[in-house]
Amino acid sequence: MKQFLTVGALCVFGVLGVAQAADLGCADRAAEKKLAGAAKTSFMKKCEKDAAASTAAEACVAKAAEKKLAGAAKNSFVKKCEKDAAAAK
Repeated sequence: MKQFLTVGALCVFGVLGVAQAADLGCADRAAEKKLAGAAKTSFMKKCEKDAAASTAAEACVAKAAEKKLAGAAKNSFVKKCEKDAAAAK
């Protein structure tokens, strides 16, 4: 039980760390491209949306691993999980 809680905590904190790193990456890439105004706003919005989708996908794969799913069951679970995460936003 203790190991399960430790793994769960690491997954949660890992996902949060990825989201924070993605935010920094978006700002850095916008600065690198020398974007300003509406172009920067549009770029940041898309970049953050893509980063969130990537983070959600990683979380879904981790949940599938926790449930010890494989093959078609894993693919189906991850696909539904990602769809549900997108709908929640």
